[in-house]
Amino acid sequence: MRRIIVLGSTGSIGTQALDVIRANPRRFELVGLAAGSNSELMAEQAAAFQVEDTALGATEAEQLVRDVDADVVLNAITGSIGLGPTLAALEAGRTLALANKESLIVGGELVLAAAARDQIVPVDSEHSAIAQALRSGTHDEVRRLVVTASGGPFRGRTRAEMTDVTPQEALAHPTWDMGRMVTTNSATLVNKGLEVIEAHLLFDVDYDDIEVVVHPQSIVHSMVEFIDGSTIAQASPPDMRLPISLGLDWPNRVGGVGRPLDWTKAASWTFEPLDDEAFPSVDLAKAVGRAGATFPAVYNAANEQAVTAFHEGRLTFLGIVDTISRVVDAHEPPTSLTIESLDEAESWARRTADALIARA
Repeated sequence: MRRIIVLGSTGSIGTQALDVIRANPRRFELVGLAAGSNSELMAEQAAAFQVEDTALGATEAEQLVRDVDADVVLNAITGSIGLGPTLAALEAGRTLALANKESLIVGGELVLAAAARDQIVPVDSEHSAIAQALRSGTHDEVRRLVVTASGGPFRGRTRAEMTDVTPQEALAHPTWDMGRMVTTNSATLVNKGLEVIEAHLLFDVDYDDIEVVVHPQSIVHSMVEFIDGSTIAQASPPDMRLPISLGLDWPNRVGGVGRPLDWTKAASWTFEPLDDEAFPSVDLAKAVGRAGATFPAVYNAANEQAVTAFHEGRLTFLGIVDTISRVVDAHEPPTSLTIESLDEAESWARRTADALIARA
C-alpha cells in the first residue's frame, strides 16, 4: 500500500490520478490533497476519499508535503510555483511523481542536487515512455532520445499562416484535453521545448542527442534509439492514466488503467520532421537549456506572461515565442544559482515580458 499526496488535485492530471487511486483501493491510499484555488472541488474530493489533510496554494502545499506521512507525492501543479513543493518532496525523502515539469526546468541543478537516485519518476507521457524504453539497455548504449509531438492544432501551417490565430483555435488541441496554459504551449510547441529540457535533466542525454519528431496520432509517446540501431518505442492510446499509474507505483504496472491498442483493426502511424521555421520554440529551448543557470527559468516565466497576454487579446499568437526570444536575449544570468537568484530572474523576466507586450 502506497500512501499518496496529490498536488494540483483539481486539474486534469490530479483528477485522473484520483481515478487511478479510486480504482485501486488495495494498492493506494490518498493521504493529502492540494489545489490552487478550487477549494469547493477539493473539499468534495477530500470528503469522497476521507482525507483530512488539505492545502490551498503552493506555500500550503509545500508545508503539507513536509508534514504528512506519505510514500509518493504527485506534483501536478501548473507553472514554476511548483518548485517549492518539488524541493520539499525530495528533501522529505518522498518519491516524486513529477507532472510539474516547470519545477525541474526552472530549478535545474538545484532539483537534481536534492534528488536521490531514482527518486524522481516522470509523469509526462513522453518522459514516462522514455523511462520505460530505457529499461531495454544501459545509459552507455543510448544513441539518442526521440520525443514525439502531436504537432498541435497548427501542424502543417507556415509561420505566415498563423498570423491571425485566435485563442479559441489555439485551444482546439487534436488529441489531449488539458488546461489553458499547457494547451497553448502545445500549440506553440513551447511545451515540447520544455520537454526537451526536462528529458536532458532527467536522463542525462546531451541536447544534440534529443530529437523532436511530429507524430499526429499520439500513439507512440516517445522512443529511445540504441547504439546497435534498435529503437524501442512505447505505444498506447492517448490516456494519461497510464503514465500517472506508473508514477504512483514505479516501476510496477497497474492493471486496467488504460485500454490497449486494437491490433485487429487497420491503422497508420506517421512521423514527420518538425518545421523549425514555423515553430522555433524547440530550438530556442535547446539553446536555453545549454546556457543553463537561470535561462530556463526566464524562458518559462516569459512564456507564462506571453500566453496570458495572448488570451487577453494583448498579444498575437506569433508574439508569444517572439517575446520569449527577446526576453532570453536580454537576460544576464547571476553569478550563482540559488532559490533567491531564480526568484529574481523570474521576476525580471515577467517584468521585461510585460513591458515588451505593452509596446507590441
